Amino acid sequence: MSKAYFSAPVAGATTISRVRRDVAGESGGAPALAGLPRWDLSDLYDGPESPKLVTDLDQADEDAQAFARVWQGRLDSLPGSELAQALAEYQRIDEVLGRAGSYAQLLFAANTSDSGVGRFAQSINERLTGISTHLLFFTLEINRIPDDVLATQLADPALAHWGPFLRDLRVFRPYQLSDEVEAVLHEKSVTGAAAWNRLFDETMAGLRVRLGGEEVTLGSALDTMSSPDRATRERAARAIGDVLGGNVKLFSLVTNTLAKDKAIMDGLRHYPRPTSARNCANMVEDEVVDALVQAVTEAYPRLSHRYYALKAKWLGLEKLEYWDRNAPLTTQDEPLITWPDATRQVMAAYEGFDPRMGKVARQFFDNAWIDAPPVPGKASGAFAHPTVPSAHPYLLLNYRGRTRDVMTLAHELGHGVHQVLAGEQGYLMSNTPLTLAETASVFGEMLTFRALLDAQTDPARRRLMLAAKVEDMLNTVVRQIAFYRFETLVHDERRKGELLPARIGEIWRQTQVESLGPAFSFTPDYDAYWTYIPHFIHSPFYVYAYAFGDCLVNALYGVFRSGHPGFQDKYIDMLRAGGTRRHKELLAPFGLDAADPGFWQKGLDVIAGFIDELERV
Repeated sequence: MSKAYFSAPVAGATTISRVRRDVAGESGGAPALAGLPRWDLSDLYDGPESPKLVTDLDQADEDAQAFARVWQGRLDSLPGSELAQALAEYQRIDEVLGRAGSYAQLLFAANTSDSGVGRFAQSINERLTGISTHLLFFTLEINRIPDDVLATQLADPALAHWGPFLRDLRVFRPYQLSDEVEAVLHEKSVTGAAAWNRLFDETMAGLRVRLGGEEVTLGSALDTMSSPDRATRERAARAIGDVLGGNVKLFSLVTNTLAKDKAIMDGLRHYPRPTSARNCANMVEDEVVDALVQAVTEAYPRLSHRYYALKAKWLGLEKLEYWDRNAPLTTQDEPLITWPDATRQVMAAYEGFDPRMGKVARQFFDNAWIDAPPVPGKASGAFAHPTVPSAHPYLLLNYRGRTRDVMTLAHELGHGVHQVLAGEQGYLMSNTPLTLAETASVFGEMLTFRALLDAQTDPARRRLMLAAKVEDMLNTVVRQIAFYRFETLVHDERRKGELLPARIGEIWRQTQVESLGPAFSFTPDYDAYWTYIPHFIHSPFYVYAYAFGDCLVNALYGVFRSGHPGFQDKYIDMLRAGGTRRHKELLAPFGLDAADPGFWQKGLDVIAGFIDELERV
């Protein structure tokens, strides 16, 4: 029930959109990538020593204590209009805390190896936790209001406005503990899971891999595994395996501790299984997630197994090694795409879909809302952070000028547009569950891909683009469900006792063999590759949201391509809804239903159709 305001560099579902790719690092300094934009965080605060930051936190502390004195112990006896007044004041204070937490988080994400920034971020987290302790009673007390009393209060139009927030809050009602226990758990969070998250982040940021006589970051080494030269990929893969294997005991300790911590929390709250807390946060039923996972795992043979068998044939190999998974299908280096060209390509797709969406997207380029260069010490991957509605979102990228980086820009920009539009709902109701948060991002990526594919007249280049898109979709759907299966097995087994590093590696290999299929062989060093996936540490069971979003968007895009009347208006209305509507309500105008067993097949059939086309080439 408590809110984690900061967990660097990737926080919980309420604050940040997930790291998109699992390959990142610094660039080689190519001239074509000069002048990449850096963000300007002064729209939040003008520095860690900002007097405004000090004033805001001091005032929020004072306001939070006054809030508790006025409202605590009274909520079930208030008329609806007064409870609405309390909610408005709670949102105002909470947004101040969210602004400070966002600033600390973003500052750390761009400077993960700076100990001074790490210390500042931790101090902000501790301060926010202390202040928010005064507010903790509010949501707990709301959930103790009897249903009939709350129904009477909601008859007041002023409180009815807050209905979606109250609806989603009460999902957690069965799992709520006493106020005293919740307060202890809340205050100790900074020395519990958040501390282990920080240890993971700082360790990862400090790892160096020796390649070609040079020490490079882990992200840069991972990027080398996409080299067109197989020997280069193998050297990078084995060097990464050595580094991860050398640190596997530490990462196993972090994983075992966090899994045990989660098991304790789940037991206290009586969640039926390890995934249930995440599903509640995503406002999606366990059965819907189960149906998604089953559909994807049953589709492994016709998707990933089939595609990678084709890839092995194209590369002239009897077997693929794990370092061949991201191998390009041409030995020629891909031409670098400059930032201005990437901007034009993505904006053309967004504006071509609807000028209103293009107008929102343009703000990110016209203002310093994007941090693009892949520099040492920066968080790997990519994300979109909504911050608070009174400010604006920020995008973090590690742009290297490849087609996949253009797709990542299109993806994160979709998040940003969604976050701007949803901000109209206010701080408490703008946040979208993870399962729907990926909708705008994947849709924006699909728009960009289709525009580029339709403009491509060279059959060979078109085939390469189509294959790259299939690989991206497999990474988003199949790979993420394999990650989810890995987490499920680890958390289930951890409940029986601590897992040795070798056992975690066995589970990792099992899920990878299942998902990637017989085209691959795996050397023992791959067993340590689970260690660098940040989702497992920061957001257990987050990963299925990618598959959910991709399959959902495939179905949604099919509706768009069919000429569904008023699609753009309905789509923008869906984004503006933020967290006020559930997935069933949002998809109904398009004639879609995620609870329908055939829904997921529609999304998977799109991927299968692309592979069909590649087989015919």
